[in-house]
Formats: sequence, structure tokens, C-alpha cells
Amino acid sequence: MRMNLTILLFVSLFCGSTLAENDGNSTDKEVVSETQLCFSDTCSLLKEFGAMREKLSALENRLKDSETQIHKMKNKETTTVVFSAAIGGNGAIGPFSKDTTIIFRKVITNIGNAYNQYTGIFAAPVAGIYYFTFFHHAGGTHRVSLNLIQNNQVVVEAYDHQTSHDGADNGGNAVFLQLQQGEQVFVRLNANTHVWGNDYVTTFSGFLLKQD
Repeated sequence: MRMNLTILLFVSLFCGSTLAENDGNSTDKEVVSETQLCFSDTCSLLKEFGAMREKLSALENRLKDSETQIHKMKNKETTTVVFSAAIGGNGAIGPFSKDTTIIFRKVITNIGNAYNQYTGIFAAPVAGIYYFTFFHHAGGTHRVSLNLIQNNQVVVEAYDHQTSHDGADNGGNAVFLQLQQGEQVFVRLNANTHVWGNDYVTTFSGFLLKQD
């Protein structure tokens, strides 16, 4: 707006100067004609300038939108989250007197570093839909009760009764979860239950299926 006024003032002064110089030697018709020509040129110039500003503004908006879309696409393309881990060791885990988060220390895959092998907790790096599975092997002398926990809520469970004649048990469960960034998922061994730990049979896995 300020630039428009500057151009208008400049053109007006130029036109006024021209008319003043010709005032002594020009007829009224000539003055009127020159004045009309001056205003006509000014209007055309301002219209062209306004059209250029509109085109530049539209182009800038399109460039900004394109940059935003490219940034979003790059983030989605580079966000890969996949992990699998086993308990490790060689022997029974539990029974414990209270509910205990299982720490799967033997990391098989951890692309994206969303799973923490020291706490047993998965933390979603981005919002999206995730898929989780967990499997267990255990002896039959104690109950098995594993819960998949989202934050502090039980989502799904794997369970097996104590038996005197069943030498070994195997089981598991799986679920799709829609998570927000930072939400936590882990496997909890319930009190007075157990599983068998080694590098192969009791595992926890998950991956990002679709990013929001």
C-alpha cells in the first residue's frame, strides 16, 4: 500500500510539472487532454502493479503449501518403527509377589529405537496405528498371566491355568493400537505367575503400521 501511494505521488508530481510548464503556451483543451492522458497512464500503471502483487502473493502461498507437503512426506517416509525382543537368560521368570514389568533384554530388532531394553517399555515416537504381539513359554507348575499395557490400562491378556500333569505351556496375544506420540506400551507379568526366559521362546514385538 505504501509503495502504491509513492508511485501515485511520483506520477502525479510529474504530470503536474508537465502541465505547469505548458500553462503559458497551451489552450484549455490541450491541458485537459494532457491531464486525462496522465491519469489514464497512472491508472494503468497501478492496475499492472496490483496484478503483479497478486500473482506474487499467490505464487508465495503455493510455494509455502508445497514446502509443507514435502516436509510431511519426508517425515512419513523416514519414520520406520520395528522392534522384536526376547527375555533372554535361561530359566523361570517369577513368580513375584507383585505385578512386574517384563524386561525383554535380548534385542533382535529395534529400528527407530522406540523400545527400551533396560526398562522393557516401548514409547511411540510418532502418532499412528501400531501392531503389537507377545508370546510366552512356561512350565505347568505355576499360572501364567501376561497383560499388554497401554500407559496404565490393560489391553489384552495371555493366560494359562496351573496344572499338575501339563509339563509346558505356550501362548500369546496380539492387538492393533492407535497411539499418540509418547504413549507407552509394555508387557506385565501378574503377581504369583511365571514365564520361561531364554533367547527364543518368550518375546515382545511391534511395528508402526500407519503414521497419522
